[in-house]
Amino acid sequence: MELTERFEWRGRRIAWGRTGSGPDVVLCHGTPFSSVLWRPFAEALSRDFTVHLWDMPGYGLSSKHAEHPVDFGAQADAFAALLGHWGLERPHVIAHDFGGAVSLRTHLTLGVPYASLMLVDVVAIPPSGSPFFRFVQDNPEVLDGLPAYIHESIVRAYIRGASHRGLRDEDLDALVRPWTDGDGQPAFYRQIAQYDERFLEENERRLENIDVPVRIVWGLQDTWIPTTTAERLRGLIPGTDLNLVDGAGHLMHYDAPVALMNEIRTWLPAPQRP
Repeated sequence: MELTERFEWRGRRIAWGRTGSGPDVVLCHGTPFSSVLWRPFAEALSRDFTVHLWDMPGYGLSSKHAEHPVDFGAQADAFAALLGHWGLERPHVIAHDFGGAVSLRTHLTLGVPYASLMLVDVVAIPPSGSPFFRFVQDNPEVLDGLPAYIHESIVRAYIRGASHRGLRDEDLDALVRPWTDGDGQPAFYRQIAQYDERFLEENERRLENIDVPVRIVWGLQDTWIPTTTAERLRGLIPGTDLNLVDGAGHLMHYDAPVALMNEIRTWLPAPQRP
């Protein structure tokens, strides 16, 4: 599944794609990833659902203009506008990492309705961020000027660390590629520099107001966001459940794809076939 469509919004170009037929499902990626990690799942789900993929502004195939904010608030505004462009009234939303905070803000602050929400190893509540994040936030301009080969090595090592089982070379290449050209290198550090936990604090204050079904799925070996955060998130959302997947780190899509697809299939409504 390729992102062949473009949505022009506030000077940004948002890449998106759609496949299949049936109830609407929207897949949201996180940082420093792109929709590429959801593509096999979109293809598998397309038999029974209309599946929508998108790259957030500043990520993947979407535009990466330096003057455009890429924080949680800007991404939620973009997501709400994109859902309006698609004409979706109550989609099922499945979000990973940063996409969790974006989808939560879109629902809780901007009032966009969903049919359901699945949160997979998400950034959603504070505290968050790693020592690497803090270093980048303190030195964004210095890192912008790194030689390209050093920058690529940093990105490869960083993304590789999100997997518990290890990534195949072709999968790692696909995740790293958007960050290695002239626009991608500064965009990689810019999205970290603009990371602002105040949006997560606002999400946390509003979580008790969620009025749609929510499921949380987490890799038991996630070293980026520990399961203690998942447990606390479950306690903040009324009526939700938490499923821990053994053998999976932060990138469950690659560590335990069958388990993740089983979670998605049992969560989404049963297909209506003739």
